[in-house]
Amino acid sequence: MDIRTAHPADLPGFLALAAEVEHWFGPMVDDPGFHDAVLRHIATATALAATAPADPDAGQRLLGGLLFGPGGAVRRTHHVHWLVVSARARGTGVGRALLTEALTRHVRAPATVEVVTFGPDHPGAVTSGARVFYERLDFAPAEPTTPGPEGGSRQVFRLHVPA
Repeated sequence: MDIRTAHPADLPGFLALAAEVEHWFGPMVDDPGFHDAVLRHIATATALAATAPADPDAGQRLLGGLLFGPGGAVRRTHHVHWLVVSARARGTGVGRALLTEALTRHVRAPATVEVVTFGPDHPGAVTSGARVFYERLDFAPAEPTTPGPEGGSRQVFRLHVPA
């Protein structure tokens, strides 16, 4: 797999990934705000795309995508805004590779990285594997946060990157 900075031609691939998870995260594919968010991240080189090597349709068929919010020089808290791996590629290391690349590119220790994922009582908590995924990468469950658009519970997970 290849991990690279996303470009505008990847928007259809991000939308295809979004279509796979709308039942957990609410409508995104037809949401102009989501389109704008993806394009803003692409413009600031904070969107990453995972593709299969030598795939001529890679932009249309992403294995995964990540939107990252780097912290500033003073506030060293970074945010994983969105991380989705296609159903066909889950469990193959795509998510880990995307997150590792984002941390390598954007995080300088000491820092904190936060992500909001499913609360422990959310049906997607087990089905998606998101909570276990972040725990395996040393993120720790933290405080609950605002429920998702579908009404399910959400929780902050936090990774401390020591100096």
